[in-house]
Amino acid sequence: MPARFTLQFNQRVYEYDVYNLIRAFFPLSEITIWYEGEERPEGDFDEDFVITYYRTYVSFSYGSRREECSLSDPDDRIHTKNELKQLIYRTLSDATGITLPWGDLTGIRPTKIAMKLLEEGRTDEEISREMRENYFTSDSKIRLSLSVIHREKDILDRMHLKKGYSLYVGIPFCPTICLYCSFGSHRLDLCRKMEEPYFHAMYRELAFIADEMRDFTLDTVYIGGGTPTSVSAERLDELLSVLDREFDLHHLAEFTVEAGRPDTITEDKLRVLQKYPVSRISINPQTMNQKTLDLIGRKHTVEETIEKFRLARRMGFDNINMDLIVGLPGEGADEVSHTLKEIRKLDPDSLTIHSLALKRATRLNLFKEEYEPISFRNSTEIMNRTQACAEEMGMSPYYLYRYKNMAGNFENVGYAKPGKAGIYNILIMEEKQSILAAGSGASTKFVFEDGNRIERAENVKDLQNYTERIEEMCRRKKIGIDSYLRQ
Repeated sequence: MPARFTLQFNQRVYEYDVYNLIRAFFPLSEITIWYEGEERPEGDFDEDFVITYYRTYVSFSYGSRREECSLSDPDDRIHTKNELKQLIYRTLSDATGITLPWGDLTGIRPTKIAMKLLEEGRTDEEISREMRENYFTSDSKIRLSLSVIHREKDILDRMHLKKGYSLYVGIPFCPTICLYCSFGSHRLDLCRKMEEPYFHAMYRELAFIADEMRDFTLDTVYIGGGTPTSVSAERLDELLSVLDREFDLHHLAEFTVEAGRPDTITEDKLRVLQKYPVSRISINPQTMNQKTLDLIGRKHTVEETIEKFRLARRMGFDNINMDLIVGLPGEGADEVSHTLKEIRKLDPDSLTIHSLALKRATRLNLFKEEYEPISFRNSTEIMNRTQACAEEMGMSPYYLYRYKNMAGNFENVGYAKPGKAGIYNILIMEEKQSILAAGSGASTKFVFEDGNRIERAENVKDLQNYTERIEEMCRRKKIGIDSYLRQ
C-alpha cells in the first residue's frame, strides 16, 4: 500500500510547490491537504506535514521533527518560495537519506533557470554554483543543463524570435489508447463520424491563424496528436494541402509530422508527406520489448517498428526521431538495455528519452493497484545507459523537460545528431517564441517581447464542442493576437 500523509498549511500559499516536492521524496504516496482552522481529515495516516508561515520566518514539521528558517525578504514571494523549498528539501533529505537528482526543482522547465543566467552573461562555473547552492541540483544534472542550454542558444540565436511564430496542428485520433496516455486522444474507430466535421472546423481555424499572422514569418510547423498518421493518406493529403495553401511554407526552419505509431504508417502516407516540405518525422516504438508493448496497449509489433523505420529510410527520410519510455511497468535495466541495442541498429537521427510520469488522467494511474505487482523502475543507471547509447550514435542532448510524478524524479531528454535537433521542441520548452495552435485541446501561447509576459488561448478538448464552437475558438485567439500586435 502507498504511504498516506496529511499536509497542513496555516495559509493558502505555495501549496502546489510544497505538495510536488514532498511527492518527489515519496512517489505514489497519497497526500491530503488541509488548513489550520479546519477539522483534521479522518483516517489512518503515516505522518503529518505542517507548514507554518510567520512574518519573518517559516517552519516545517515532519512527524516529531520541526525545522525553521528566517526569510531574507518576506515581501518577495519568489525568495520566500525558494527558501521554503530549501527548508523542506534539507529536512526531508536528512530524514530519509534521499537526494533528488534535480534537488528542490519541481517545475517542468529546469533549464530555464540556467538559460536565464547564461543570457545575463554568467559563466558556466557561476551557473553551476547557483544551481548547486540554491537548488541542490546534482552535478550530473548541472552538466546536462549546461550542455542543453548552449545547444539551445546556438539554435535560438538563428531564429526570428520576435517577428516569427510557430504553428502546432493537433490531430487527436489514435488507433488505440495506450495505458500510460494522458493526452486528449480518441479512438478513431469509435468516433469516425466526428472526423469530417473536426477537420473542416480545424481548416477554418487554420485559415484564421494564417490571415491574422500574415505579417509574421512562420518558422516551424509541428503536426502532433494523438497520432496524425492514424487518418487515411487522403485525409493527410487534404490537411497538408490546406497548410500549403494558407501559409507561406518557404521559410520554414522545420516541418515535423508525428508518424508515431508504426501500425499507422504506410508507404502511401509517407509519399504524401514527401509531396510537401515535411523535413522531420517521428516513429515511436516506446520499447522494443514485445511483452511490454502488449501490456501497455501498443497494438503493434517490434518487427513493425523495424520494418516501418527502414521503409522511411529507403524512401529518403533523413531526419527521423524515435521516442522511448523508461520506467514502463515490468521494465528494468536489462529490458531497457535490450531496447537500446535494437535502436542502435536502426540508428535514428534523434532520440527522445521519456521518464514515465503517472499523470492523473492515465489508466495506468487510475488502476495502479492492478499493476502494483509489476514494478515501475527508473534509476541513475538506466538514465546513464540511455545517455551512453545516444552518445554512441553521435548524439548530444539538446532539450529537456520534466513532469511531476515522474519515475525516479528524472526527466525527458531529447538527443540529436548535429543539425538534427527538433527546433519546435526547443521553442516550446524555452518559451522564446509565440506558438499558434489549432485543434481540440490545443493551447496557443503568446510570448511578449519583454520575455516576462506570456498569454494563452485555450481550445476546448471535446471534439463536438470544438466543432460547434470553432468561431469562439477563433475569437479567443483574436483577443491574444490583438494584444500581441499592440505591444
